Amino acid sequence: MRLSASLLALFLLAAPLETAQAGEQPVQDTYVPALADPAMEARAKALQRELRCVVCQGQSIDESNAPLAADMRRLIREQMVEGKSDEQIRDFFVTRYGTFVLMNPPVSGDTYFLWFGPVLLVLLGAGAIAVTILRARRRLTTEPASEDLDLRV
Repeated sequence: MRLSASLLALFLLAAPLETAQAGEQPVQDTYVPALADPAMEARAKALQRELRCVVCQGQSIDESNAPLAADMRRLIREQMVEGKSDEQIRDFFVTRYGTFVLMNPPVSGDTYFLWFGPVLLVLLGAGAIAVTILRARRRLTTEPASEDLDLRV
């Protein structure tokens, strides 16, 4: 009886491990082979640093290990082999993903908040702190001193 209870407990403890292994996603290869021409490879690397990974959002596609970033790197190389210029390749990605894909988006109507939002938030925060301090000072100067706080002996 003890042996069957121990085997049952072992089976129940091992079952989640088996289901976790079965549910794992296959590892995707994010390696992109370098171009044969060193000048074109340098161009590809420069473009990869200019484009944002739309999955990671904080990394360029040059830094990202996301499968989508690897696909974007492959697309850059394919378009370079086809003879497209850097501007044409950049425009292709902007058309596909919007100006968000650029690590340094241009200053335009839809990117004003990206460029000026942080400064605006800092100014609003500084203004809120200044108003709070001024109100506290005004409250201290207008309230009469309490007799309970008189420390004269």
